Amino acid sequence: MKFSISREALLRPLTLVAGVVERRQTLPVLSNVLIEVQDDQLALTGTDLEVELIGRATPELVDEPGSVTVPARKLMDICKSLPDQSAISFSLEDGRVVLRAGRSRFTLSTLPVAEFPNIEDGQNDTTLSLPRGTLKYLIDATSFAMAQQDVRYYLNGMLLELADHLVRTVATDGHRLAVCERSADIEMETPRKLIVPRKGVLELTRLLDGSDEPVELMLGSNHIRANTGEFTFTSKLVDGKFPDYDRVIPKGGDKVFIAERSELRQNLARTAILSNEKYRGVRLHLEENNLKVMANNPEQEEAEENVSIEYSGDALEIGFNVGYLIDVLNVLDADRMQMTLSDANSSALMEEPGGGDARYVVMPMRL
Repeated sequence: MKFSISREALLRPLTLVAGVVERRQTLPVLSNVLIEVQDDQLALTGTDLEVELIGRATPELVDEPGSVTVPARKLMDICKSLPDQSAISFSLEDGRVVLRAGRSRFTLSTLPVAEFPNIEDGQNDTTLSLPRGTLKYLIDATSFAMAQQDVRYYLNGMLLELADHLVRTVATDGHRLAVCERSADIEMETPRKLIVPRKGVLELTRLLDGSDEPVELMLGSNHIRANTGEFTFTSKLVDGKFPDYDRVIPKGGDKVFIAERSELRQNLARTAILSNEKYRGVRLHLEENNLKVMANNPEQEEAEENVSIEYSGDALEIGFNVGYLIDVLNVLDADRMQMTLSDANSSALMEEPGGGDARYVVMPMRL
């Protein structure tokens, strides 16, 4: 194997592929990236057995096609540290990879290509195409609500629902819920529901930009594959039943107020400074055209803010984890936010005024 490539052409796919590779691995070869060179194409593959990512680049010159695996993190660090516009030459010599750039020379260890696992190609039942911007928007609007290390393993991921002319994403950690949907030019004979694991969701969103360029999705019984041309991403699916999220969305709340989104977010962030560090609780006191935000902590320190809002109705006091409210305000697109409440023990519904693509439910806290 022998080829040359510019630093910039190698770095973008390498950085994304190396992101999949975990630092601590059960199998040594999983810390490596697989490099495969053909006549005019270079493919880089990284995997952790759950998620696999293949990035492609165009070499400047291929003297000898071939394949090899080298330590992903070390290769990336070397490439990052080289000067801009460097030309890098790779060659396989005596079972080691020699990398030359200018007056620098690095020799990297290799592991056998045969040991490198690949996620098997299962049956792809359904293939469809979506604009990258649509899928990225849906993921960004909901992924923050995914659980992290919940024993209910199906919550450590995001539900992707595909139906006729509709794509929906849902995430919840049991304390808050995010749902977002958009119409799309797809046709599905039978609607599909897939749970994509947390790591897969986070890696997939790094590959997507806000453009209308298509991303091709291939859905299998136990995996999902996304292809952008430059990258092919494959993730195993979480086997489990996602909760019935529609039942959780509160209906018929009679206390509805509208606030400036950025002003409310700043007020909550200031109040949070003096909330209990462990529970992060704040009290919202709702009254006509005013929302009072209060917090205190075990040191008896207190914070109080008043926010002008649009509201005419009965007074109500309710507690929330302030972090959950700020997370929602960070992802809402509109300049204003509408919150619907019914009583101190019922969840709040947050959305754009009049309802938009996304709905957010936050459970209250007893303070």
